[in-house]
Amino acid sequence: LEADVEDLCRVPGVGPVNSLGICLIKAVADRYLKTKVIERDVVNNPDDLVDYLNHSIGFKGREHFVGIFLDAKNRVLASEILFSGSLSASAVYPREVVIKALQHQAAAVIFAHNHPSGDVTPSASDKDITRKLLFALGVVGITVHEHLIVGSQGIYSFAAQGLMARFQKEFNETDDHGRG
Repeated sequence: LEADVEDLCRVPGVGPVNSLGICLIKAVADRYLKTKVIERDVVNNPDDLVDYLNHSIGFKGREHFVGIFLDAKNRVLASEILFSGSLSASAVYPREVVIKALQHQAAAVIFAHNHPSGDVTPSASDKDITRKLLFALGVVGITVHEHLIVGSQGIYSFAAQGLMARFQKEFNETDDHGRG
């Protein structure tokens, strides 16, 4: 489903007409799952969110970092791929994330990224960027609810593992919210 039309045409028996049909199926499924997430309260419907993330970034060959921007009632305002990277890394810039969150007038954010290797264990840099994003967004009054890692071996939830609460506690304990 991630292949482009040219790649699909090289598969014996597929051809240009069938390749367009396959691409159309992927596009319709993406739209359906995104609509299902956007029309619901994401925080109370984690299964829909996981389905959407698995389908949208779970099987991509490069890392993609997604921001899901929420209003004050945790309804989805927007969902977009913020950064794309290589097989094993994606550069994430907190300043750019803050700008996007402010543009969407978000009250909260959920982050997710995929690990093409399938292993959902967070790296030290995954933990570091989550902490930086929580601090940067916290300074402007935007809450980070979650950071999920998606891979073929499942989903890793920073919140379920207690990391979001730990990072929030660190943020609350810093003098002047980390700016001084």
